[in-house]
Amino acid sequence: MLLRALPAPLALLLIAAGCTAQGDYPSLLPRPAETQNLDEPPPAAPEPPQTDPALDAQIATVMATLTERVSAFDAAATRAARLVSSARGAAAGSDRWLDAQVGLAELDSLRSSTGDLAIQLGDMAQERAVTVGSEYPALTAASAQVREAVAAQVARITALQGQLAPA
Repeated sequence: MLLRALPAPLALLLIAAGCTAQGDYPSLLPRPAETQNLDEPPPAAPEPPQTDPALDAQIATVMATLTERVSAFDAAATRAARLVSSARGAAAGSDRWLDAQVGLAELDSLRSSTGDLAIQLGDMAQERAVTVGSEYPALTAASAQVREAVAAQVARITALQGQLAPA
Protein backbone atom coordinates (compact mmCIF):
# COMPACT_ATOMS: atom_id res chain seq x y z
CA MET A 1 0.00 0.00 0.00
CA LEU A 2 2.86 2.27 0.69
CA LEU A 3 4.06 1.62 -2.84
CA ARG A 4 0.71 2.76 -4.26
CA ALA A 5 0.70 6.01 -2.33
CA LEU A 6 4.28 6.89 -3.25
CA PRO A 7 3.81 7.76 -6.96
CA ALA A 8 1.18 10.50 -6.40
CA PRO A 9 3.29 12.68 -4.01
CA LEU A 10 6.35 12.06 -6.16
CA ALA A 11 4.53 13.28 -9.25
CA LEU A 12 3.26 16.31 -7.32
CA LEU A 13 6.80 17.07 -6.19
CA LEU A 14 8.11 16.90 -9.77
CA ILE A 15 5.39 19.22 -11.04
CA ALA A 16 6.03 21.69 -8.23
CA ALA A 17 9.74 21.79 -9.11
CA GLY A 18 8.85 23.42 -12.43
CA CYS A 19 7.01 26.21 -10.61
CA THR A 20 9.97 27.55 -8.72
CA ALA A 21 10.99 31.19 -8.98
CA GLN A 22 13.13 32.24 -11.95
CA GLY A 23 16.82 32.22 -11.18
CA ASP A 24 19.51 34.56 -12.42
CA TYR A 25 20.01 32.83 -15.77
CA PRO A 26 21.15 34.56 -18.98
CA SER A 27 18.51 35.41 -21.53
CA LEU A 28 18.32 33.35 -24.70
CA LEU A 29 17.52 36.44 -26.77
CA PRO A 30 20.22 37.59 -29.22
CA ARG A 31 22.84 39.79 -27.64
CA PRO A 32 23.59 43.24 -29.10
CA ALA A 33 26.89 42.00 -30.52
CA GLU A 34 25.06 39.21 -32.33
CA THR A 35 22.71 41.62 -34.09
CA GLN A 36 25.41 43.97 -35.40
CA ASN A 37 26.01 44.04 -39.16
CA LEU A 38 29.52 42.75 -39.74
CA ASP A 39 29.46 43.05 -43.54
CA GLU A 40 32.33 44.96 -45.10
CA PRO A 41 31.39 48.41 -46.30
CA PRO A 42 31.10 48.76 -50.07
CA PRO A 43 34.33 49.83 -51.73
CA ALA A 44 34.70 53.47 -52.51
CA ALA A 45 34.22 54.45 -56.13
CA PRO A 46 37.58 54.63 -57.88
CA GLU A 47 38.80 58.03 -58.85
CA PRO A 48 38.45 58.75 -62.54
CA PRO A 49 41.87 58.70 -64.17
CA GLN A 50 43.33 62.08 -64.86
CA THR A 51 44.01 62.85 -68.47
CA ASP A 52 47.55 62.48 -69.66
CA PRO A 53 48.12 64.64 -72.75
CA ALA A 54 51.50 63.06 -73.53
CA LEU A 55 50.03 59.56 -73.39
CA ASP A 56 47.02 60.68 -75.43
CA ALA A 57 49.39 61.97 -78.12
CA GLN A 58 51.28 58.66 -78.17
CA ILE A 59 48.01 56.73 -78.43
CA ALA A 60 46.85 58.98 -81.29
CA THR A 61 50.12 58.32 -83.14
CA VAL A 62 49.74 54.57 -82.71
CA MET A 63 46.11 54.68 -83.86
CA ALA A 64 47.05 56.70 -86.98
CA THR A 65 49.73 54.10 -87.72
CA LEU A 66 47.14 51.36 -87.20
CA THR A 67 44.87 52.97 -89.79
CA GLU A 68 47.75 53.13 -92.29
CA ARG A 69 48.77 49.53 -91.67
CA VAL A 70 45.21 48.21 -91.92
CA SER A 71 44.80 50.03 -95.25
CA ALA A 72 48.08 48.60 -96.53
CA PHE A 73 47.03 45.12 -95.39
CA ASP A 74 43.63 45.43 -97.08
CA ALA A 75 45.26 46.45 -100.38
CA ALA A 76 47.75 43.59 -100.17
CA ALA A 77 44.96 41.19 -99.21
CA THR A 78 43.05 42.13 -102.36
CA ARG A 79 46.16 41.39 -104.46
CA ALA A 80 46.79 38.15 -102.57
CA ALA A 81 43.16 37.07 -103.05
CA ARG A 82 43.56 37.51 -106.82
CA LEU A 83 46.76 35.46 -106.75
CA VAL A 84 45.14 32.76 -104.62
CA SER A 85 42.10 32.55 -106.88
CA SER A 86 44.36 32.15 -109.95
CA ALA A 87 46.33 29.45 -108.09
CA ARG A 88 43.22 27.56 -107.00
CA GLY A 89 43.53 24.02 -108.29
CA ALA A 90 47.20 24.48 -109.20
CA ALA A 91 49.67 21.95 -107.90
CA ALA A 92 51.92 22.87 -105.02
CA GLY A 93 55.19 24.24 -106.35
CA SER A 94 53.73 25.56 -109.61
CA ASP A 95 54.41 29.17 -110.63
CA ARG A 96 50.87 30.32 -109.79
CA TRP A 97 51.01 28.56 -106.40
CA LEU A 98 54.39 30.17 -105.64
CA ASP A 99 53.06 33.61 -106.61
CA ALA A 100 50.14 33.10 -104.21
CA GLN A 101 52.55 32.05 -101.46
CA VAL A 102 54.58 35.23 -102.00
CA GLY A 103 51.36 37.26 -101.68
CA LEU A 104 50.51 35.45 -98.44
CA ALA A 105 54.04 36.06 -97.11
CA GLU A 106 53.55 39.78 -97.77
CA LEU A 107 50.27 39.64 -95.84
CA ASP A 108 51.99 37.90 -92.94
CA SER A 109 54.67 40.59 -92.87
CA LEU A 110 52.03 43.33 -92.78
CA ARG A 111 50.15 41.47 -90.03
CA SER A 112 53.37 41.30 -88.03
CA SER A 113 53.88 45.05 -88.33
CA THR A 114 50.32 45.57 -87.08
CA GLY A 115 51.09 43.27 -84.16
CA ASP A 116 54.05 45.48 -83.28
CA LEU A 117 51.56 48.21 -82.42
CA ALA A 118 50.06 45.94 -79.76
CA ILE A 119 53.53 45.59 -78.26
CA GLN A 120 53.97 49.38 -78.24
CA LEU A 121 50.64 49.85 -76.48
CA GLY A 122 51.51 47.08 -74.02
CA ASP A 123 54.77 48.86 -73.19
CA MET A 124 52.85 52.10 -72.62
CA ALA A 125 50.40 50.32 -70.33
CA GLN A 126 53.23 48.71 -68.37
CA GLU A 127 55.02 52.02 -67.95
CA ARG A 128 51.81 53.65 -66.77
CA ALA A 129 51.15 50.83 -64.31
CA VAL A 130 54.58 51.30 -62.79
CA THR A 131 54.44 55.09 -62.55
CA VAL A 132 50.75 55.82 -61.91
CA GLY A 133 49.33 52.45 -60.93
CA SER A 134 45.95 52.80 -62.61
CA GLU A 135 44.46 51.84 -65.95
CA TYR A 136 43.93 54.44 -68.63
CA PRO A 137 40.67 53.86 -70.54
CA ALA A 138 41.93 55.32 -73.81
CA LEU A 139 44.95 53.02 -73.70
CA THR A 140 42.78 50.00 -72.91
CA ALA A 141 40.44 50.82 -75.80
CA ALA A 142 43.32 51.32 -78.22
CA SER A 143 44.86 47.99 -77.21
CA ALA A 144 41.55 46.23 -77.79
CA GLN A 145 41.21 47.86 -81.21
CA VAL A 146 44.70 46.75 -82.25
CA ARG A 147 44.05 43.18 -81.02
CA GLU A 148 40.82 43.08 -83.04
CA ALA A 149 42.63 44.30 -86.17
CA VAL A 150 45.35 41.66 -85.77
CA ALA A 151 42.76 38.93 -85.20
CA ALA A 152 40.88 39.99 -88.36
CA GLN A 153 44.12 39.92 -90.35
CA VAL A 154 45.01 36.46 -89.05
CA ALA A 155 41.55 35.20 -89.99
CA ARG A 156 41.85 36.63 -93.50
CA ILE A 157 45.31 35.08 -94.03
CA THR A 158 44.08 31.72 -92.74
CA ALA A 159 41.08 31.80 -95.08
CA LEU A 160 43.30 32.51 -98.08
CA GLN A 161 45.80 29.81 -97.11
CA GLY A 162 42.99 27.29 -96.87
CA GLN A 163 42.19 27.84 -100.56
CA LEU A 164 45.64 26.74 -101.74
CA ALA A 165 46.92 23.23 -102.21
CA PRO A 166 49.04 22.12 -99.25
CA ALA A 167 52.79 22.20 -99.73
